Amino acid sequence: MASQYETEHSVFLCFRIVFSCFFIYHSFLSTTNLVLAQTPVYACDVANNPGLANFTFCNTSLDVKKRVHDLVKRLTLQEKIANLVNGAAGASRLGVPKYQWWSEALHGVSYVGPGVHFSNSLVPGATSFPQVLLTAASFNESLFEIIGKVVSTEARAMYNVGLAGLTYWSPNINIFRDPRWGRGHETPGEDPLLTSKYGASYVRGLQQRDDGDKDRLKVAACCKHYTAYDLDNWKGIQRYTFNALVTQQDLDDTFQPPFKSCVLDGNVASVMCSYNQVNGKPTCGDPDLLAGIIRGKWNLNGYIVTDCDSLDVIFYNQHYTKTAEETVALSLNAGLDLNCGTFLAKNTESAVNKGLVNESVIDRALSNNFATLMRLGFFDGDPRKQLYGNLGPKDVCTPENQELAREAARQGIVLLKNSVGSLPLSPPAIKSLAVIGPNAQATYTMLANYEGSPCKYVSPMQGLSASVSTVFQAGCSNVACGTAQVDDAKKTAAAADAVVLVMGSDQSIETESRDRVDITLPGQQSLLISEVANVSKGPVILVIMSGGGWDVQFAKDNPKITSILWVGFPGEAGGAALADVIFGLHNPSGRLPMTWYPQSYVEKVSMTDMNMRPNPATGYPGRTYRFYKGETVFSFGDGLSYSTFQHSLVQAPKVVSIPLEEGHVCRSAKCKSIDAVEQSCNNLGFNVHLRVKNMGNKSGTHTVLLFSSPPSVHNAPQKHLLDFQKLHLTAQTEGLVKFNVDVCKHLSIVDELGNRKVALGKHVLHVGNLKHSLTVRI
Repeated sequence: MASQYETEHSVFLCFRIVFSCFFIYHSFLSTTNLVLAQTPVYACDVANNPGLANFTFCNTSLDVKKRVHDLVKRLTLQEKIANLVNGAAGASRLGVPKYQWWSEALHGVSYVGPGVHFSNSLVPGATSFPQVLLTAASFNESLFEIIGKVVSTEARAMYNVGLAGLTYWSPNINIFRDPRWGRGHETPGEDPLLTSKYGASYVRGLQQRDDGDKDRLKVAACCKHYTAYDLDNWKGIQRYTFNALVTQQDLDDTFQPPFKSCVLDGNVASVMCSYNQVNGKPTCGDPDLLAGIIRGKWNLNGYIVTDCDSLDVIFYNQHYTKTAEETVALSLNAGLDLNCGTFLAKNTESAVNKGLVNESVIDRALSNNFATLMRLGFFDGDPRKQLYGNLGPKDVCTPENQELAREAARQGIVLLKNSVGSLPLSPPAIKSLAVIGPNAQATYTMLANYEGSPCKYVSPMQGLSASVSTVFQAGCSNVACGTAQVDDAKKTAAAADAVVLVMGSDQSIETESRDRVDITLPGQQSLLISEVANVSKGPVILVIMSGGGWDVQFAKDNPKITSILWVGFPGEAGGAALADVIFGLHNPSGRLPMTWYPQSYVEKVSMTDMNMRPNPATGYPGRTYRFYKGETVFSFGDGLSYSTFQHSLVQAPKVVSIPLEEGHVCRSAKCKSIDAVEQSCNNLGFNVHLRVKNMGNKSGTHTVLLFSSPPSVHNAPQKHLLDFQKLHLTAQTEGLVKFNVDVCKHLSIVDELGNRKVALGKHVLHVGNLKHSLTVRI
């Protein structure tokens, strides 16, 4: 017979599924609601309640710490507990209103989460930028930050009319470890450096204020999901019960760097712990991961929040604790501050009464939460009289913001194949264009998940038909493409001067809670592509709109398919950006932020195997470009241009010497590496200067990726990204790219115990086909 908890658990799971569906539907309908609000929510409304001026926590001249201390000591235990959850109750007797912590802004202000609403009368939509993976393909740090600034401006504008909050649980900086992961498109890809740079840049864009006050926040960002989280639902294995077995080397080398950078370089206001366990411990209840690393080693200035219902998951799904009160104690004592859900609201008082949680621990959590709100100006009275008080509906979906969404999509689009005479198409020569495929008229699909209501849509068909006469055939009734309408598609293609096939996936194939089993194009898409290509008389451009990569080797090898473009999920202006690339108004410069594997890879590799490094003894091939040595369809960093760019080395040392202090062990013994944290390694760097020439007849932006292949010690990566830069060059001109390489930071690797080391011996630096050998010695 089921226990009380098991019965409650069953009800809880059913409720969670029903509620999630209802909430998404309700959020979607909110785009057509009447005015929901006109005024923002804020505390310390001294203008309307002069008595509040007597409270120290309302005194804006004092520092945050003193104000928070005053507020927390005034609360009863019940009031404290009611503010440990995302639907915080506030304290009305003290002039502190309810506050909803849960808002999302992954690639624009989103209606996912109860903190944001759209209104036809006030703000019907917000700028919807490309899904993160496509933006990351631009390898443009300044773009990452500018998008963050625009999103935070629109968020503040919506807050000022009561339609949004101030705390946004974005970005997602998990590593895209496995091509089947349904949420991979939410991330910046498979590389720790790119992911780190994206996370820190986007956070700075969201948080930094225009007045330069580093103690204050424009909005509060949150880096998630901490840590080693990259499996949702694969062959019945659920994220809620998955135990990620991760070596210390892989943890510190692959999974942790983006979070470390987010806290230390981005100064993020929050970190969200994940559903899964890591090495047998729930991340939201692991004191080493939370209090030890985030709060201790990295010194987070902010709050730690659970993924939604994570505490329910620990108790009901993982059965890690015996009672609800033990779950409360586990999480709060580990360093947790805020619960997305209601678990702490229901069970914390009982945990205190049973002596499992000290009230001082609750005070610590509340202090971190309230400090964040104070940095946002929530306790400074009417926000419309503060720095961003002039923002409103006029500042959302501006022409400039919408053009930035189009530019972001243009910069991210990756040209993977281009035969002579194919792209770009010239409208005078192409009088008729066949546009075929289930994503050719995509609108909502372009947004991907954690979306908001867009300002407007430009579908691929709309974008392409603006320049040339087009004829459309779906070819499939949907992306699943159970039965392709091959004959109709072939007739349309045979009559046209050129063909654009817009294929790929949508959220029915890859999204949160839905991992893929294989990586071949869905249903009969491949058949449709091949049949159409065979009868076409002109260029055939295959456009893949998707989150992850696909095994499209058949298309890569087929000479009749003259070009391949990956456009990710390109956001509200995706169709316009695609047309810009296809017709040559934009010279593509995007590079793949993830490896495209053959189908054989996923047939022999379990998604649950967390090891990054290959194991020759078992035939395990490893993961990502850093460790995988097998065949690929396309590789990390692949991306063509309509121009050819030539690299030449101008400056780089052949030898770098690291001085050692007297008595150092490596003076008397042979060493393979030295600690990267040693005094002698600090501030030791060198310059790499490259001359880049545009050999083509079109202006273009070139993405320069600087890699290093370190010596083969400590199971080092075969190759890893050191840095990247963008350079715009007109036709037949050249420019200089300068990289400053820090020996400890850039050339170091992580050893088997998680320690960062600088390997001694030959490091090979390379950009494209250009290679340069560099010896590091002591």
